[in-house]
Amino acid sequence: MKVDQDPFQSHLNVGIMLVFLAKDLLHPSPEEEKRRHKKKRLVQSPNSYFMDVKCPGCYKITTVFSHAQTVVLCVGCSTVLCQPTGGKARLTEGCSFRRKQH
Repeated sequence: MKVDQDPFQSHLNVGIMLVFLAKDLLHPSPEEEKRRHKKKRLVQSPNSYFMDVKCPGCYKITTVFSHAQTVVLCVGCSTVLCQPTGGKARLTEGCSFRRKQH
């Protein structure tokens, strides 16, 4: 074999070439998984969730969808709790929320 010839291009060299990736595809970090598209994750999971929103006026709790497409009003005092946007709903200032467990 010539010295300047690539050993992997040679017909005489029959072997296994190991290639190591720079990152682990089977064990991605949680931050990396969250950034990915919902259908391209290792295990598909939605971006949306339900949350309990507490009204700042009467302290009643209302369940709201994170991507609500309508204005959500408080049952007790009719205060606007969230406004729809193009994606996630925007909570009104002063409203506290917690993500519901599934």
